[in-house]
Amino acid sequence: MSDVLTTEEIPCDSNEGAIAMVTINRPNKLNSLNQEVMNEIKKMCSWAESNEKIRCVIITGAKPLPPPEGKRQKPNAFVAGADITEFIGQKSDDIRALFKDNGWEALWNLSKPTIAMIDGFTLGGGLEVACSCDIRVASERSIFGTPEIKLGLMPGGGGTQRLVNLIGLGKTMELVLTGENISAQEALEIGLVNHVVNPDLLEEKTMAIAQSIASKSMHTLKVAKNTIRQSLENPLSVGVAIEAEEFASLFDSEDKEIGVQAFLNRSVPEWKHR
Repeated sequence: MSDVLTTEEIPCDSNEGAIAMVTINRPNKLNSLNQEVMNEIKKMCSWAESNEKIRCVIITGAKPLPPPEGKRQKPNAFVAGADITEFIGQKSDDIRALFKDNGWEALWNLSKPTIAMIDGFTLGGGLEVACSCDIRVASERSIFGTPEIKLGLMPGGGGTQRLVNLIGLGKTMELVLTGENISAQEALEIGLVNHVVNPDLLEEKTMAIAQSIASKSMHTLKVAKNTIRQSLENPLSVGVAIEAEEFASLFDSEDKEIGVQAFLNRSVPEWKHR
């Protein structure tokens, strides 16, 4: 990984595998997304997908650096949007080429569970990073919005689609068409985030969720995540049929036998992840 994206492997409580703590590291730019960051996100996703050790991926933004003497502290940010300086002079063909293979879709397509650990401004492309994750945990001081309309643009990294799935058509229309921000509490109330906590408890809460996920069978997690996603692409009757088939298929897995026996014996399952 490069300087703009750092990764730390945190051991799982089970002493098997690790949780990847991935930090978007441009604190002087409020962790805004430039092409280098997007390329590194894609590389990270390829690494996490192929690394059998990684059980869960947490995405977060770097904390603000200490300010120079006499200067004000920069605010906390998860990702405060795209780096607008890269938009200057760009035409539609340039953008189409970039968006055919981007970091948002790489995150979305990762088969392993992903969690956005959000502290501060989460705007535009940053909100789309969060929406590309499976679970979102935010601090009380976080701010969310899609301000692209103020630039004569609109969300382009999946925001118009994934927001509708999370918060509904009406709230998505309001966020996108006004470009106004909402608080963490409102984000929780409308279903945009799963949890809101005190900033001092943010990492503890996020890690507790990640450790819980990491203690499960990776094979079953992958099947469950993919099956849940089918609800976004299919009518209810088709999704239910897919679920029934995937549920049945798990009865042929080693981990099903391990899990059932551990439950009956009141012991901790030792997964084979197959």
